[in-house]
Amino acid sequence: MSDWLDEVRFDENGLVPAIAQDWQSGEVLMLAWMDREALRRTAELGEAVYWSRSRQQYWHKGETSGHVQKVREIRLDCDGDVILLLIEQVGGIACHTGRRRCFHKRLKDGSWVTTDEVLKDPGEIYG
Repeated sequence: MSDWLDEVRFDENGLVPAIAQDWQSGEVLMLAWMDREALRRTAELGEAVYWSRSRQQYWHKGETSGHVQKVREIRLDCDGDVILLLIEQVGGIACHTGRRRCFHKRLKDGSWVTTDEVLKDPGEIYG
């Protein structure tokens, strides 16, 4: 019997992009990266665990901020190279900037315009 993780096509660095999407509204909240162990931990815990490329360590989403991502479903795309997490975002903040989502800038007339308000000052979240 094959391991379900064997069906995931990790890149040359052993990573796969993971999109976090609100399980009720369908809103895309963020994109992060997972290696095999992060994906396994996510499935076991029922909470999102990512691989931080900048810090080179595992990142259990919300362990510092309290903004945990409870996983409702894990999906794999048709090519096997992208993970979709349907999640419940605890506290309503997914972005380290204190916004609901990381995709808070929109291109308008050749410039990036911030569209989403800061819900909580990052200094209050992270100290």
